[in-house]
Amino acid sequence: MITPSAKPLDAALVWCRRDLRAHDHAALYHALKAARRVYVGFVFDTEILDALPRRDRRVEFIRESLVDLDAQLRALGQRHGVEGVGLVVRHGPAREALPRLAAELRVQAVYANRDVEPAALARDARVRGALADAGIAFHASKDQVVFEGDEVLSGAGTPYGVFTPYKNAWLKKLEPFFVQAYSIERHADALAPLPEAFRARSVPTLAEIGFEPTNLAELKIPTGSTGAQELLADFFGERIEHYDRTRDFPAVKGPSYLSVHLRFGTVSIRELARAAGERMRAGSRGAQVWLSELIWRDFYFQVLEHHPRVAAGKSFKPEYDRIKWEHGKHADELFAAWCEGRTGYPIVDAAMAQINQTGYMHNRLRMIVASFMCKDLGIDWRWGERYFAAHLNDFDLAANNGGWQWASSSGCDAQPYFRIFNPVAQSEKFDPQGRFIRRYLPQLAGLSDAAIHAPWQAKPMELDAAGLVLGRHYPRPIVDHALAREKTLERYAVVRRER
Repeated sequence: MITPSAKPLDAALVWCRRDLRAHDHAALYHALKAARRVYVGFVFDTEILDALPRRDRRVEFIRESLVDLDAQLRALGQRHGVEGVGLVVRHGPAREALPRLAAELRVQAVYANRDVEPAALARDARVRGALADAGIAFHASKDQVVFEGDEVLSGAGTPYGVFTPYKNAWLKKLEPFFVQAYSIERHADALAPLPEAFRARSVPTLAEIGFEPTNLAELKIPTGSTGAQELLADFFGERIEHYDRTRDFPAVKGPSYLSVHLRFGTVSIRELARAAGERMRAGSRGAQVWLSELIWRDFYFQVLEHHPRVAAGKSFKPEYDRIKWEHGKHADELFAAWCEGRTGYPIVDAAMAQINQTGYMHNRLRMIVASFMCKDLGIDWRWGERYFAAHLNDFDLAANNGGWQWASSSGCDAQPYFRIFNPVAQSEKFDPQGRFIRRYLPQLAGLSDAAIHAPWQAKPMELDAAGLVLGRHYPRPIVDHALAREKTLERYAVVRRER
């Protein structure tokens, strides 16, 4: 352990953003090793919050996770004989509030974990400049991903645009060092008691930052690192062993449900990759498939970092920007039906009910509804990307953009343009008993397992027996899939001509 006298800094501030935990935290680790006194802060950035509705589960999730983080820091300090440790939370434009906080605490450096989203990079550049003007250093560390930027490149020294060779290179490069935890506990004696003027300030309530409660508690979504560890223990108990066989069925408890925790950093990506890798090497097929999902996450981050144009609404494959999507009033009506779950295709409508009611959507359903919107309705993928960005609890720019471009065939290693999901076939395959559909579309509950996937094909007697009148209790299909498929192939002809 480095002795306090050998440390180069008197005081440092750790700026938490997408890393709301007090363990295995790169920026916190580096600050604790470098400074004799370390404070931890968070800013509710009004330049982000002001664009959100007053009820937003993500804001409530963050708020609850900050309460958990504050408790962790206090306990961490107490274990090392330091009373008065805690989290400092500010509310305002981060580019102004963070430099002001650093000055008030009289620190020589601010430590943060890197965020490669364009808006975050622009914010951090302004913060770095303001800190530099005050003579305060700014240090950024890798923490969101296992490998970032140029750490995984092709043999030609270029970024990968196809997932499988990227995954192979990722696995080849993986060594214990890259997933080793940052030992916060070893250096936590450097955590500093908050100055007296800061101690009375706790994590603000939702009302104090201008927000209202959502149904987060009703949904029983675990928050903070404490919640993340509960989910992790549940998933790694037994369920990960069956992940490869259960992950595609929305009515089954197959996923880890950790995506929102990865989004806000209440769990460490290193911890997840390390645990999955150990199980994979022990022969677990489920862990192998789940680790691949974590590698997809790294893949999309490096796409965003190397090709920031995708965040500005540009297709990764430029020729796909020539596609003529539906437009005008007709497109608006189709899109509204998709958003509101009124398409007449039960698996699509049930999935949209799930996201609208809970802020979550099963990954298989994300692919189905995205394909349906782009290739059955002919709606620009950017519309769906924005809708998911506004409604998903786990919204992450890199993964969301990557997923939508995959579905529309415009992105990295995307499905071919001629691969068009049949929503009925997908429903029959991945929700065969209609359990998921019945949960979110109870008006269809009386239909048989065979009829529930395509009610318009049910016999009149069955509809009567189920008390279902199409067009009244549930809409008829707004498009014919077979005809829509032909139209989509024509729509994508502009891409074919470029090949």
